[in-house]
This record gives sequence, structure tokens and C-alpha cells, in this order.
Amino acid sequence: MNLVDECFLEDELATVNYASQFSSLINRGDLVFLSGQLGAGKTTLVRGLLRFWGYQGPVKSPTYTLLEPYETRCGVVYHFDFFRIEDAEELTFIGMDELLDMDAIKFIEWSENALSELPEPNIKVSLQVEGTGRCARVYENR
Repeated sequence: MNLVDECFLEDELATVNYASQFSSLINRGDLVFLSGQLGAGKTTLVRGLLRFWGYQGPVKSPTYTLLEPYETRCGVVYHFDFFRIEDAEELTFIGMDELLDMDAIKFIEWSENALSELPEPNIKVSLQVEGTGRCARVYENR
């Protein structure tokens, strides 16, 4: 994967606002892995993207539901969270193969808990806490 962007996001608002810049890298059907410790801003970044794409409803972390789908002006967006996945084979029970084949943008938090069942992502975003802000690094695999 090639590093294509790196920036410091000083707070939650900066993370939401970064979405407009980051969105230019995302294509319909892309698989995007989001990594970073708890509270690093993964869901906040997805919320910013959804707002940028016109979605106005609530955006919550899918930690307990595994998946939250959204309709946007850019098409369907699937937001996954695999924090609670203990065995990657659990994904077969939710029909992950079919979901990955959909013509939707797919964001996956905690992908490292299921790497054996996932294809390579098109984009990977790493969010690392630095002081009161976050360092965002974006990698592409195209």
C-alpha cells in the first residue's frame, strides 16, 4: 500500500471536516479499513463522510450490531465494526461474502479481527492519538 495522505486532526470537528478532502479518494464499491485504538476517531471519520455525502440521520458505531447501512447521494454505504469478533469465521453467518460483493462503499473498523476472511482493502486509514488530536495516514492499494 502506498501512503497518499498524512495530516494532523486537532479535534473531532477537524476529523469531520477532513472527510470532504478524504472523500475524493473513495470510489463506489471500495473496501476501506479503519484502524486505530478505541476513541481514535474511526466512527467520527465515517460520520463526516456520510454528512458530506448528504446523509442527515444519526450515525452510531456498529460495535454491537456489526453493520449499519446508510443511503447517501453516492450510493449505499456499509459501516462495519468487528471489535467484538472473536473468530473470523463468524462473518460467514452474517453473509459477509455477499455484502463485500455489493456495489457499496464498505468501511470496516477493527478489520484486524477478521483479516483471514477479508480481501485486501482499496484504502486503509490509520488514526493514531497524538496529544489531544489525531494523526491520520491514508494508504491506497490501486
